[in-house]
Amino acid sequence: MSSNTTPLTQNADSSEDIPNIDIGHAYDQHYVDADIHYERLEKLADFFGRNMPVHHHDRFYQIHVILGGTVRVHLDETSYTTEGPMFFLTPPTVPHAFVTDNNAKGHVITARQQLVWELMGGMVPTGWGSDSFMNNPLCVALSPDKDVHAARMLNLLNLMAGESDQTSMEHSVALKALLQLVLIDIYRLSDQSQPQQKTRKEDVRIFHRFNELIESHYKEHLTLSQYAEMISVTEARLNEICRRLAGLPSKRLIMDRLMQEARRLLTFSSAPITEIGYQLGFKDPAYFARFFRRNAGKTAGEYRDSKK
Repeated sequence: MSSNTTPLTQNADSSEDIPNIDIGHAYDQHYVDADIHYERLEKLADFFGRNMPVHHHDRFYQIHVILGGTVRVHLDETSYTTEGPMFFLTPPTVPHAFVTDNNAKGHVITARQQLVWELMGGMVPTGWGSDSFMNNPLCVALSPDKDVHAARMLNLLNLMAGESDQTSMEHSVALKALLQLVLIDIYRLSDQSQPQQKTRKEDVRIFHRFNELIESHYKEHLTLSQYAEMISVTEARLNEICRRLAGLPSKRLIMDRLMQEARRLLTFSSAPITEIGYQLGFKDPAYFARFFRRNAGKTAGEYRDSKK
């Protein structure tokens, strides 16, 4: 099967500043102790946003399947731009970031490392050595009309979606069985992952450093010139790098991080909306109200009510 996935450039080395996101605690507290968490991409995007800054998942594998639109993915030391349908796999602790189109749909599976090892332990000929496909991130374009494994994988994910809202023992067993079949298809498709190209490493180092600084300072509402000065680049170069690697202007990355935290606090915190605005560094409640409505298409109160 031919693939239209094209590597862009090499990313910087991972950093201890890169945040670890525990999907059970951060998004769905019903799944704090679950071995498998399934969610539709569009629901996660409503919570985290379409631009997901650099992060990792300690002790969890994650599989993203995007069914359409342009996808920009940064996996450890390599970046890709591809069209859906596609999937990317991130093993535990591998830093990654991605941006999807506003209307993109898909599937996201988060699975505990130990479970994945148990499900795949007897199937991978090379075992769990450094050359094992499950130890390295993957980005693979899918052609379900040409490849039976790609078609079956997408069908299996639809079945997982049907099982995911149930909590009984038989549904848990079914999810594990379906995940095992999905992993088998990923293994069969893994040789179609694109070769890594190591170009413009410095630009990606700047991009990652900008993401790290946003994570540390987004509540301080620093200006773009302040961020650029901390990285020792011009605003123009920083903006050009962000547009090329993330498809978004640099200011958008900062606003998206604020919106991600605002959505999290509105969902899980009982604090008044005015107080949430203060927590996020907004000194004027009216400004926070306008900021949220402009970026979410609804008021903060409407968003909170929709999550009850």
